[in-house]
Amino acid sequence: MPRVKGGTVTRQRRKKIMKLAKGYRGAKHMQFKAASTQLFVSYKYAFRDRRRRKSDFRKLWIARINAAARQNDISYSKLMHGLKLAGVDMNRKMLADIAYNDSKTFAQLADTAKKALN
Repeated sequence: MPRVKGGTVTRQRRKKIMKLAKGYRGAKHMQFKAASTQLFVSYKYAFRDRRRRKSDFRKLWIARINAAARQNDISYSKLMHGLKLAGVDMNRKMLADIAYNDSKTFAQLADTAKKALN
């Protein structure tokens, strides 16, 4: 019985890897072994960073809220506590958007938080 080398299957598998490695620098877009190794690492980073993105955005929102809160003479933690006491149920994403785009509305929210704390 003749030996089956599986040339078309192997070629298709390698073509798929090389297509995914398009745009990489150096040997990583030309050599199969380097490309497949880099793809493994790239997918690992992508998996990790999809989860990390959520905390990165939360940090950004908190930084924006804190900066706007301090312009209104209140700290971030006191602002958040005051808003909770006042019954303002707004998430950090929306607060950061208001702080970034509409400072007058944010100033009203800060005043609401200050009144709730007193």
